[in-house]
Amino acid sequence: MYLDVFPFGSVPLKTYLPDGDIDLAAFGYTCSDESLANEVRAILESEERREDAEFEIKDVQYINAEVKLVKCFVQNIVVDISFNQIGGLYTLCFLEQVDQRFEKTHLFKRSIVLIKAWCYYESRILGAHHGLISTYALETLVLYIFHLFHESLDGPLAVLYRFLDYYSKFDWDNRGISLHGPISLSSLPELVTDSSGIHDDCFLEREKFLRECAQMFTAPPRNNERNTRPFPRKFLNIVDPLKQSNNLGRSVSKGNFYRIRSAFDLGARKLGKILQVPASSIVDEVNQFFRSTLKRNLGRVRPDVQGTAVNLNIERDNKGYPPLHSNPCEDLSYQLSSINISDNHGSLKQEEHSSSGEHQEMKSASHLVTSSLVSVSNGMSTKVHKEVVNFVLI
Repeated sequence: MYLDVFPFGSVPLKTYLPDGDIDLAAFGYTCSDESLANEVRAILESEERREDAEFEIKDVQYINAEVKLVKCFVQNIVVDISFNQIGGLYTLCFLEQVDQRFEKTHLFKRSIVLIKAWCYYESRILGAHHGLISTYALETLVLYIFHLFHESLDGPLAVLYRFLDYYSKFDWDNRGISLHGPISLSSLPELVTDSSGIHDDCFLEREKFLRECAQMFTAPPRNNERNTRPFPRKFLNIVDPLKQSNNLGRSVSKGNFYRIRSAFDLGARKLGKILQVPASSIVDEVNQFFRSTLKRNLGRVRPDVQGTAVNLNIERDNKGYPPLHSNPCEDLSYQLSSINISDNHGSLKQEEHSSSGEHQEMKSASHLVTSSLVSVSNGMSTKVHKEVVNFVLI
């Protein structure tokens, strides 16, 4: 059997968490999705039974849904394989183009890493298979924040605050999010976009770029797909930039919808207060805000992966990467003073945190969070591991 296999999702985008899975798209051009999935499942099950297999494979499953999937564990890492599905590759290309367009040293990708970490470890609201937000939905929400506030965003922590502040106040009961502005739910199935009300000098230029980029990477419909499928209303409504009929919030259950809203509001309030504390206390406060992230990741070894651990510090020293805590200025936020605290979550005068010494304190705090996120699974390839380490810290 001949297959073309391509990775997509967070691993090639370099925005995955240590606990993330690996997404693969397999293409067998002469086979149907179902027959291809069954052949792959049979191969994996054969490997699972082999005592001398190079990799430990277990729990092979075939999911006979609209999109055929084969799931398994490889070295205790979840691997999802889809078949003849090009949409994930188009999405990967789209997000890569967006990251390049927004520049600022891959600020878009670094912000996704931080916001995913907060959503997964601190608030437990990330995971479509648990009725929570999907990764792509979260990336789309982050992308809209960049579209609105790009000029004022100087670091991932600033993006996180903008994210929490904006979506904690958003009228989710009556509106949804699209890349080009809020949509009125009362107008569904028509997607009527409201004005965002936030425009800077480059807003229209970004709007044009995003429209052209979305058109470029919209996957053509397959034979069994309907072009006229309406956008379905759910509890959380997020329009897929590359497929207008796809609601990225469809995985969110009613109970989790209220949980997500509460998490956004609580997160915005907590982070807003942290950014108002004296500089001498801000390191401890940021550590507390990310306490679960730091606790989970500072060990730098994924606990569910057995085998020889990769010594992250040795690899970094041998390859010329900086030591994990060598420079507190290599961090998630270059200019935390640019974060404007919303009046609804407290007030902050810019001048109160304007000295260079105070900035160093704040940067040191956010650097600890950055450092915790460079630990990745031993089971992922060493090449990907090195790329992520280099990407986050440079």
